[in-house]
Amino acid sequence: MPAVAKVGVVGASGYSGAVCAALVASHPRLELTFATSDKLAGEPVDGCKIHFSPHADAEKLAAGVDAVLLATSAEHAMKLAPALAERTRVVDLSGAFRLEAASYPKWYGFEHAAAGALERAWYGLPELFGPPPSEARIVSNPGCYATAALLATAPLLRDGLALADRVVVDGKSGVSGAGRRGEEAYSFVELAEEIRAYKIGAHQHTPEIARHLGRCAKHAARITFTPHLVPLRRGLLVTAYMTAQGATTESVRAALARAYEGAPFVRVVVPERVTVHAVAGTPFAYVGASVTDDMIVSVCAIDNLMKGAASQALQNLNLVLGWEETTGLGAMRFAP
Repeated sequence: MPAVAKVGVVGASGYSGAVCAALVASHPRLELTFATSDKLAGEPVDGCKIHFSPHADAEKLAAGVDAVLLATSAEHAMKLAPALAERTRVVDLSGAFRLEAASYPKWYGFEHAAAGALERAWYGLPELFGPPPSEARIVSNPGCYATAALLATAPLLRDGLALADRVVVDGKSGVSGAGRRGEEAYSFVELAEEIRAYKIGAHQHTPEIARHLGRCAKHAARITFTPHLVPLRRGLLVTAYMTAQGATTESVRAALARAYEGAPFVRVVVPERVTVHAVAGTPFAYVGASVTDDMIVSVCAIDNLMKGAASQALQNLNLVLGWEETTGLGAMRFAP
């Protein structure tokens, strides 16, 4: 790879896409070469010498870059990513390449029409599944809730400290997790001083959590996941409950410490120190667990726009380019 890699961001006016563009622009070894947005086409990109291009130009623009970050809807990404991958590397922030093809009609509402690309895509959660191989053309960035839920639970299932037959995951996310939406339900008056559950039994991250937990447990994992919307701009906290299998507080904390030893973006702390405030605007995840009444309670906090989306995409991009995963991220705090 060259000393500086050229990168484009497709969908750079949404929350995750905009943070991707800002992170690329501030990265010491990346050059933001293009950014697409139909809404802002022709307008300058903040802090850059380029202007937004329309989405229709993405394939043409991708021919001249080393990588593309794709921050679009899942259905659009399913159609666009394979074409882009013929020209360059793709890190996809949508859910288009996270599941098996048969799951898409139920959980995403469309038939998956890129089975070959889906089979070859790499699920990009480096702390659990290692760095993307250099030959990966599509890296599927995990969902925000899935990132936190997997970091909180996977090492404990992998080490046999918890049972996988019933994992209950309670998630709470700031409003930016819903994307830029102008609906009444997401207005200040409706959300201030309010907490609400949504998509009960129907959230698309449910099968993603179950699928990749099963990889760690080496057998099927049964997940009950309920997300909640809380009146924060950004930040996400997951609390997971699992039946302990001969585990103690000391053993689960030791398992998490072993799992994330050397992982620069995961900090293992006592669960009471796992807070949204600690991670807001950063690429870090805080994880902690305890055992009480034969139940493991494991907690993880991330910034939904950073470790839950954009900074994780940059972490994956660094790795697929053969660089240190911390390059351009480090101990930063970005627009908390």
